[in-house]
Amino acid sequence: MDWSLLTCARKGHITYAPDEPPLRRHLHVQTPVGEAWRCLRCGTYVHGEPHETGPAERAPLVKRGKELRDAFIMRFFAFERAVRGLIILLAAYGVWRFAASRGSIERIFEKEIPLLRPIAGQAGWDLDHSKIVESVQHVFDLRPATLRWLALALAVYALVELIEAVGLWLLKRWGEYFAVVATSFGLPVEIYELSERITAVRIGALIINVGLILYIVLTKRLFGVRGGRAAHEAHLRSGSLLEIEQAGHDTDLRRPDGMRTDTAQ
Repeated sequence: MDWSLLTCARKGHITYAPDEPPLRRHLHVQTPVGEAWRCLRCGTYVHGEPHETGPAERAPLVKRGKELRDAFIMRFFAFERAVRGLIILLAAYGVWRFAASRGSIERIFEKEIPLLRPIAGQAGWDLDHSKIVESVQHVFDLRPATLRWLALALAVYALVELIEAVGLWLLKRWGEYFAVVATSFGLPVEIYELSERITAVRIGALIINVGLILYIVLTKRLFGVRGGRAAHEAHLRSGSLLEIEQAGHDTDLRRPDGMRTDTAQ
């Protein structure tokens, strides 16, 4: 998949006219229907005036190719975090409401359980020794203050997940650091849950979180990995079409025969 062309099809091309004449010639061509400027993202020549002009050093830093694919993956993780955060937020609201109405809910539960015993017995389900019923009764034994603290903890957890989602969706570096640190704190809990009981959901959650940490740290060069932020920004700049054209121009000037390789002159 050509991520650069796909993004230009959705968002439009990005053209820039540098002030330096040699670079300007590399990015500009005259056609029978008018002038055209080369898109900094996909490399296609686009008819019309450039979107911006100025020194080459002020050209927009445009994500291309692999960087666009990485952005798609980051936003996939952001979507997963947003869904998880909303589910946890709903759970926090449910616990809070339960704490406020525990007495009436407990009375209804105690009233309906005897009526369900004959039906459950015919289905082979022993309600008196059911794990679900025992768990519900254990919740009824909790104090209202404990339930409120539990609701608050769930709300804080949901907020952390939503902050992760926003930072990753906006492709901010602080969001990448926040996601790695917050996810790392949750790994011991997920490993402990697996030690108690192995389920497909728990295994899947652990794989996603470990994959997220490794992917962000390695590709975004966090915590000084692979040269850190300076190396990451240099990598982005080296992928810029304008920088590629600059390198090509410098190569042309060093050719011993004085010949140029560009076709736009």
